Amino acid sequence: MSHSPLQNSGANTPNKSHAASLRRLRRISHLLDNAIPIPGTKHRIGLDPILGLLPGGGDLIGSIFAGYVVFKSAQMGVPRETLVQMAANIVLDTVVGTVPVAGDLIDVAWKANVKNIELLDAHLGSPEAGNKADWLFVAALLLGLTLIVGGLIFLSVMIFGWLFGVFTGR
Repeated sequence: MSHSPLQNSGANTPNKSHAASLRRLRRISHLLDNAIPIPGTKHRIGLDPILGLLPGGGDLIGSIFAGYVVFKSAQMGVPRETLVQMAANIVLDTVVGTVPVAGDLIDVAWKANVKNIELLDAHLGSPEAGNKADWLFVAALLLGLTLIVGGLIFLSVMIFGWLFGVFTGR
């Protein structure tokens, strides 16, 4: 994991409630992207690519947790531009993850949740506050993220069902 901004003395150094949220978000990120060591290597995988093996539902579960990271980051004062980057990481993760097997292998390397925590760390460690996102923007961003992720999952399930029908003759 990246360094802790709790040691920084910048203007955005987290207060105690931010510190607790940051620890929780790091645990979620670690669980989704790095929780399981691969024996004999220094590489790790998380539950996100494993959940992604479940058509539709797995990507949805991973996206819900990733969306929570964006929501809590907004509460911590992350600016609009950073929140959009975080949402783009989630969308890319979901788009790639909808490709059976290959997408999950790419998901192992992409680690969108780790990238989002690094963006949060960069904001909290920065002496410049930036423009805090308003709640209307955050609500629109999360709604848009939900619609995109839901649409991608729906589309992948429909394609999976169609392919299943083609190969089984049903």
